[in-house]
Amino acid sequence: MIPILDTHLGGTIVVTLVMMGFAAWSTGRAIAITWRPFWHAVVYPFLLGFVDRALNRAFADGELWSPTGYLADTAFLVAVSVLAHRLAHARKLTTQYPWLYERTSPVSWRARTAT
Repeated sequence: MIPILDTHLGGTIVVTLVMMGFAAWSTGRAIAITWRPFWHAVVYPFLLGFVDRALNRAFADGELWSPTGYLADTAFLVAVSVLAHRLAHARKLTTQYPWLYERTSPVSWRARTAT
Protein backbone atom coordinates (compact mmCIF):
# COMPACT_ATOMS: atom_id res chain seq x y z
CA MET A 1 0.00 0.00 0.00
CA ILE A 2 1.25 3.49 -0.89
CA PRO A 3 0.86 5.59 2.29
CA ILE A 4 0.22 8.98 0.67
CA LEU A 5 -2.43 7.60 -1.70
CA ASP A 6 -3.94 5.11 0.75
CA THR A 7 -4.31 2.49 -1.97
CA HIS A 8 -2.30 -0.21 -3.71
CA LEU A 9 0.01 0.54 -6.63
CA GLY A 10 -1.91 -1.67 -9.07
CA GLY A 11 -5.18 0.01 -8.20
CA THR A 12 -3.64 3.44 -8.59
CA ILE A 13 -2.31 2.57 -12.03
CA VAL A 14 -5.56 1.08 -13.30
CA VAL A 15 -8.06 3.44 -11.71
CA THR A 16 -6.28 6.79 -11.49
CA LEU A 17 -3.80 6.73 -14.35
CA VAL A 18 -5.80 4.79 -16.94
CA MET A 19 -9.52 5.15 -16.24
CA MET A 20 -9.67 8.58 -14.64
CA GLY A 21 -6.75 9.91 -16.70
CA PHE A 22 -8.77 9.13 -19.82
CA ALA A 23 -11.82 10.82 -18.29
CA ALA A 24 -9.78 13.92 -17.42
CA TRP A 25 -8.28 13.98 -20.93
CA SER A 26 -11.74 13.75 -22.48
CA THR A 27 -13.04 16.46 -20.15
CA GLY A 28 -10.27 18.91 -21.00
CA ARG A 29 -10.62 18.24 -24.71
CA ALA A 30 -14.41 18.62 -24.63
CA ILE A 31 -14.12 21.92 -22.77
CA ALA A 32 -11.71 23.28 -25.39
CA ILE A 33 -13.69 22.05 -28.39
CA THR A 34 -16.89 23.65 -27.11
CA TRP A 35 -15.13 27.00 -26.44
CA ARG A 36 -15.75 26.92 -22.70
CA PRO A 37 -13.46 29.02 -20.45
CA PHE A 38 -10.12 27.65 -19.30
CA TRP A 39 -11.09 27.59 -15.63
CA HIS A 40 -13.61 24.83 -16.37
CA ALA A 41 -10.66 22.56 -17.19
CA VAL A 42 -9.35 23.24 -13.68
CA VAL A 43 -12.63 22.89 -11.76
CA TYR A 44 -14.16 19.76 -13.33
CA PRO A 45 -11.27 17.45 -12.37
CA PHE A 46 -12.02 18.20 -8.71
CA LEU A 47 -15.34 16.44 -9.27
CA LEU A 48 -13.56 13.62 -11.07
CA GLY A 49 -11.36 13.30 -7.97
CA PHE A 50 -14.38 12.21 -5.92
CA VAL A 51 -15.24 9.57 -8.51
CA ASP A 52 -11.61 8.45 -8.48
CA ARG A 53 -11.64 7.94 -4.71
CA ALA A 54 -14.88 5.95 -4.94
CA LEU A 55 -13.47 3.73 -7.70
CA ASN A 56 -10.25 3.25 -5.75
CA ARG A 57 -12.34 2.13 -2.79
CA ALA A 58 -14.44 -0.22 -4.92
CA PHE A 59 -11.71 -1.80 -7.05
CA ALA A 60 -8.42 -1.34 -5.21
CA ASP A 61 -9.51 -1.54 -1.56
CA GLY A 62 -8.33 2.02 -1.04
CA GLU A 63 -9.37 4.47 1.62
CA LEU A 64 -12.47 6.46 0.60
CA TRP A 65 -11.96 9.52 2.81
CA SER A 66 -8.26 10.09 2.33
CA PRO A 67 -7.45 13.82 1.96
CA THR A 68 -3.90 13.17 0.76
CA GLY A 69 -5.08 10.55 -1.72
CA TYR A 70 -7.79 12.89 -3.02
CA LEU A 71 -5.38 15.82 -3.42
CA ALA A 72 -2.67 13.74 -5.10
CA ASP A 73 -5.10 12.08 -7.51
CA THR A 74 -6.88 15.36 -8.24
CA ALA A 75 -3.60 17.16 -8.92
CA PHE A 76 -2.81 14.52 -11.55
CA LEU A 77 -6.31 14.82 -13.05
CA VAL A 78 -6.08 18.63 -13.20
CA ALA A 79 -2.70 18.40 -14.96
CA VAL A 80 -4.08 15.96 -17.54
CA SER A 81 -7.21 18.05 -18.11
CA VAL A 82 -5.25 21.29 -18.53
CA LEU A 83 -2.79 19.66 -20.95
CA ALA A 84 -5.62 18.24 -23.04
CA HIS A 85 -7.37 21.61 -23.03
CA ARG A 86 -4.28 23.48 -24.21
CA LEU A 87 -3.52 20.96 -26.95
CA ALA A 88 -7.09 20.95 -28.26
CA HIS A 89 -7.52 24.73 -27.96
CA ALA A 90 -4.27 25.46 -29.81
CA ARG A 91 -5.21 23.04 -32.55
CA LYS A 92 -8.72 24.41 -32.87
CA LEU A 93 -7.59 28.04 -33.04
CA THR A 94 -4.89 27.42 -35.61
CA THR A 95 -6.99 25.18 -37.87
CA GLN A 96 -10.23 27.17 -37.66
CA TYR A 97 -8.56 30.58 -38.01
CA PRO A 98 -5.36 29.97 -39.99
CA TRP A 99 -5.26 33.56 -41.26
CA LEU A 100 -5.21 34.90 -37.67
CA TYR A 101 -3.09 32.42 -35.69
CA GLU A 102 -0.10 30.18 -36.19
CA ARG A 103 1.19 27.48 -33.89
CA THR A 104 4.42 28.06 -32.03
CA SER A 105 4.36 24.75 -30.11
CA PRO A 106 1.84 22.00 -29.49
CA VAL A 107 0.30 23.99 -26.64
CA SER A 108 0.69 27.59 -27.78
CA TRP A 109 -0.04 29.92 -30.68
CA ARG A 110 0.55 33.52 -31.67
CA ALA A 111 -1.13 36.08 -33.84
CA ARG A 112 -0.04 35.79 -37.45
CA THR A 113 1.94 38.75 -38.66
CA ALA A 114 0.94 40.48 -41.86
CA THR A 115 3.19 39.59 -44.78
